[in-house]
Amino acid sequence: MSDLIEKAKRILKESFGYNAFRPLQEEIIENTLASKDGLVIMPTGGGKSICFQLPALVQAGACLVISPLISLMRDQVEALKQNGVASAYLNSSLSAQEQNEIETKFLNQEIDILYVSPEKLLSRDFYQVIKSVNLNLIAVDEAHCISQWGHDFRPEYTKLGFLKKRLPKVPIMALTATADKATRTDILNQLGIPSAPTYLASFDRPNLSLKVLNAHKRIESIIKLIKQAPDESGIVYCLSRKSCETVAAKLIANGIDADFYHAGLTSEERNETQEKFIRDDLKVVCATIAFGMGIDKSNVRWVIHYNLPKNLESYYQEIGRAGRDGLDSKTLLFYSYADVVQLKRFMEDSPQKELLEAKLNRMQQFAEATTCRRRVLLSYFGEQMEQDCGNCDVCRNPPKFINGTVLAQKALSACARTQEKVGMGLLIDILRGSNRQEVTQNDYHKIKTYGVGKDHSYLEWSHYIGQFLNLGLFEIAFDHHNALRITEAGRRALTGDIPVQITQPETEQARKERMTVKEPTKTAQRSSELFERLRTLRKRIAGELGIPAYLVFNDATLEDMVTRRPTSEESLLDVSGVGQQKLNRFGDQFIKEIISYIKEKNAEGAKMKGATHLITYEFLQEGLSPEQIAEKRKLNVVTIFSHLATLYEQGKNVDIRNHLTAEEEAKIIEAIKATGEPDQLKPLFDHFNEQVPYHKLRLAVAVYKKQNV
Repeated sequence: MSDLIEKAKRILKESFGYNAFRPLQEEIIENTLASKDGLVIMPTGGGKSICFQLPALVQAGACLVISPLISLMRDQVEALKQNGVASAYLNSSLSAQEQNEIETKFLNQEIDILYVSPEKLLSRDFYQVIKSVNLNLIAVDEAHCISQWGHDFRPEYTKLGFLKKRLPKVPIMALTATADKATRTDILNQLGIPSAPTYLASFDRPNLSLKVLNAHKRIESIIKLIKQAPDESGIVYCLSRKSCETVAAKLIANGIDADFYHAGLTSEERNETQEKFIRDDLKVVCATIAFGMGIDKSNVRWVIHYNLPKNLESYYQEIGRAGRDGLDSKTLLFYSYADVVQLKRFMEDSPQKELLEAKLNRMQQFAEATTCRRRVLLSYFGEQMEQDCGNCDVCRNPPKFINGTVLAQKALSACARTQEKVGMGLLIDILRGSNRQEVTQNDYHKIKTYGVGKDHSYLEWSHYIGQFLNLGLFEIAFDHHNALRITEAGRRALTGDIPVQITQPETEQARKERMTVKEPTKTAQRSSELFERLRTLRKRIAGELGIPAYLVFNDATLEDMVTRRPTSEESLLDVSGVGQQKLNRFGDQFIKEIISYIKEKNAEGAKMKGATHLITYEFLQEGLSPEQIAEKRKLNVVTIFSHLATLYEQGKNVDIRNHLTAEEEAKIIEAIKATGEPDQLKPLFDHFNEQVPYHKLRLAVAVYKKQNV
């Protein structure tokens, strides 16, 4: 077992570019190598795929991966191929001839990992194929689809229970990003592995900031957010096809590179939009919730919900499409009671109405939270945080509570005087003294509470009444045109028997401050400039290969390159996400781009840690002497000789014999051994009574260090 784990660690670095396992990965892999079943619950971007890919690669035989998503299969197979892994997929997107060719390769043991759709797996002919192959693992991806309690139930997934019955010796690994306790139990039972261990990783995605805003002026907010970083990729999720198209049109009108995606488009139109987004040829997609399920795109920097999702599972999965590379990413949810009304209307005829409404209520509680949102979210999945996250809007700007008893009494009284026949919008108009036709036609302008709330804006009243609903003072009569009804708690508040505490709405000044775009610092501008150059190079390479850009290197890897600025193959291998395969394919181009950038920034070179000696190296290759380089760079010549010594230590082709004779070298090295000071020049300088120049001492020290590595 230990030998296989060590082999897995080597492949992890050589093929995938990572130096160490993430939490739970090694434990899961060990369980699988022991031919045991398991259920893996890991958040999107948490490293689920590694859990089945590595066991497949360190053992004899092949791994069969069952996935319901055609685009996800394609992307994962392409990523594996870029890492030098023999892989393929079988689904309805391939012709019969293509499928036959892949099946033949699979039978001939030429494929290590094969992805299949559940429909293909259940076909009689394909079962004969897998019976003839030495399978080392069966992985069921997106396993929540197997459960009727899950948020994306797929009937065909319920037939996968035959696998354990027909292939009892092959370990089964079920994987999903979102599953509550009921769903987890159902997954294990449906697959026939009820006693298999469950590996539950933390659901926390600390790199994702969480924010919820009132839906007021949401288009303006979205445009501002996008224009803060116009080159970043993002998704705007909408509840309806019409809103997808409307939002996309408004973004385009404001000069934003956007398009829409929904089920009303042809499959060709949807595929074209998705491909453009994956390949970074389209920055923003306004879509219904189906978009993104099969996308493995790692550099989505933000996800916006234009409408309230129907449950926390969907919300969590959708925001999980941002920041898969681990870099900081934004999530923003716009919330209004109009969305709640519409979603409840959709649930009216569902046989699971009670369950769906309960989950929607939890979604509302998250949106209306006045405590750390991440704690609310994680607690839904059974995970408790001991401290607030500090990366949600509630933590950053804790709400201020006020005594809302009088405000509640005004709203409750106005509602009572209309015989509880009006909805939220009309009630607010009555409180604010509106002269709209519906108010005057029903004589609501004659009631005692008409206009008693005119000192508050429509947006403020919307905020207040939303909280009164959340506190249980009102309820919505969905079967009576969404009219507000006063609850027993509301009647007690109206008579003053119970106090009402509410939060203040966001002020216009606070909103303006939030929308202000901050100018980046000079350091950030420099880092951004190099990042953009590397991103441009990545896109060019990806275009030539016909693959998504993130399959060359993801954003996190580019960020690490910007930080480290590697200028040799050895130093590039230290970058997270760079393995031997990608080093061989792309390393030289990225190293040249980084060196070119450093050279162009000659004036700033001395300020760039670890970069200035490389500029000297460029001038040396042009035939300039140390004295000429010092003059050109406006540096002391001793500094240039120090660069020569550093370059010599790093193995660069530097001839130091022109500046240090063999006799001088031997004499200085003898002194180094005598003084025992290989890292300090002052003791050596004193040893020679200040008669040997510092630059010769530095060169000799470089020779000594290289000889004694």
